[in-house]
Amino acid sequence: MPELSALGIFLAIARTGSLGAAGREFGLTQQAVSARLASIETQTGVALVVRTPRGSHLTPAGVVVAEWADRLLDVAQHMDAGLASLRSERRKRIKVAASLTIAEQLMPRWLVSLQVTNARTGAAAPEIIMTATNSDQAIAGVHAGTADLGFIETPYIPTGLRSRVVGSDELVVVVPADHRWARRQRSLSARELSQTPLVTREPGSGTRDSLTAALSRTLGDSPQQAHPVLELSSAAAVRAAVVAGAGPAVMSRLAVADDLAIGRLCPVAVPELDLRRKLRAIWAGGRTPPAGAARDLLTHIAGRAAT
Repeated sequence: MPELSALGIFLAIARTGSLGAAGREFGLTQQAVSARLASIETQTGVALVVRTPRGSHLTPAGVVVAEWADRLLDVAQHMDAGLASLRSERRKRIKVAASLTIAEQLMPRWLVSLQVTNARTGAAAPEIIMTATNSDQAIAGVHAGTADLGFIETPYIPTGLRSRVVGSDELVVVVPADHRWARRQRSLSARELSQTPLVTREPGSGTRDSLTAALSRTLGDSPQQAHPVLELSSAAAVRAAVVAGAGPAVMSRLAVADDLAIGRLCPVAVPELDLRRKLRAIWAGGRTPPAGAARDLLTHIAGRAAT
């Protein structure tokens, strides 16, 4: 199958009746056009053009091939225009899958700030479609291509994806003000925490995985953990269950900052555990985020973190 560019030169020969005129259209010498035509005839195994002192004309087979080539190049042009449109749309529109802590506590202020910045500078505002989920599902979405950009809280960097740190967070053990742990005089140990039934997020949650990683660093790999008293699918549900007295929980400090400030929930120190964690953006492909809305969003987030 000849290359599309070669077929374009062949059609120019058919239209002008001259190798030299076809060469001038493409900025090629007559010798280069002749060599390209010979290559097409060798590839196809069909004589396409008869050269005479008065010019060049198509063979009967060449007339048929020219008709096919014209239709093929027309389809290719439509495809090229369609791809350009898709690239343009992708630059303006982005699908984001964010873990719940980031989706609920950070993404709204990032997006509002981006809108304000774009309005001030006159830049076109990208369309951002966000799905709040857990970290495992955000990773799966980026792998599958259903999300252009993901935001996760996991203690590990997903294989096969690129990542960038966009913020930091700290987990905190929380209980209601009337819980016995709120009045204890000594610190809670990592072992005691691991043996206590907790209100937790579902498996695949970055918060849950981060706690397991912190316990593993202190107690050794695969620490024995008590079965959760409740497994819930959102930070809001976990917080409500703790307030209602279902049991302690380990949550993002971002998610319970207001409750800690007014004393509705109390933090319980676990000095043995390092509960700090990094929040990451993830994407598939090259070392830099995809051009367009995805890169603009991450650049904006990085600028806010620097101020």
